[in-house]
Amino acid sequence: MIVCVPTNGNNGLKDMVGNHFGRVPYYTVIDTETNQIKIMENTSEHLGGQGYPPEIMHKAGVEVMICSCLGCRAINMFQRMDIKVYIGATGSVQKALDMWRNDHLLAASDEQECQQPAFGNHDHLLPKKQPSPVEADG
Repeated sequence: MIVCVPTNGNNGLKDMVGNHFGRVPYYTVIDTETNQIKIMENTSEHLGGQGYPPEIMHKAGVEVMICSCLGCRAINMFQRMDIKVYIGATGSVQKALDMWRNDHLLAASDEQECQQPAFGNHDHLLPKKQPSPVEADG
């Protein structure tokens, strides 16, 4: 599976998850089957380039996006491109991958979109994942 994490730098699994999905300087792309890591620069319109991040991820073959939070427009673009998005990631890329693998992230939906402006200092505090009805009854 090809997984992508927006990052503040280009240090691979040790880098930190970026707070602003579309405005990070890099995307760390991991092939979970081969453990190959690729660092992609953000060449989107958000940083003076062309296209939107979901389009760039789609062209790169990304199947899963792991991030702290993102807006409904990006969520909808990813959904149209059949890329699954998980939110609530914090810390390093390795920690974000572990959170995803252990089912500790939320599947993105309009209810969890980021309500903050794209610029500025703010945290992305999300509601805790709710147990499924099967887990709750179990």
